Amino acid sequence: PGQYNPVQPQPGFRRPQMVPAMATAADLSLTSANFQSAIPENQKRMIGERLHPLVSAREPEHANKVTGMLLELDNSELFALLDSPEALTQKVNEAMDVLRQHQQLQQQQ
Repeated sequence: PGQYNPVQPQPGFRRPQMVPAMATAADLSLTSANFQSAIPENQKRMIGERLHPLVSAREPEHANKVTGMLLELDNSELFALLDSPEALTQKVNEAMDVLRQHQQLQQQQ
């Protein structure tokens, strides 16, 4: 209780919303100008909308959980993940390791 658990979202955390199928390219643009003008909560949402499909391609069953875990990182780290498939795969694997460890602990209790 009161201790940080990387598997559980922090209080007040809101899952990234999926991008509507009718969204235009302008809606999806993560330009510096529109990103910098967004409030921090919307910045995370914008990154999450880009990150979720990439995570889902690697871990479809756990994409929501893993994306939420990754969104705990600094925005600069998140941008690096968006730019590097290798770095993203490494972070997704790390998140899955944490998730598996947590599930094992839950089963032992």
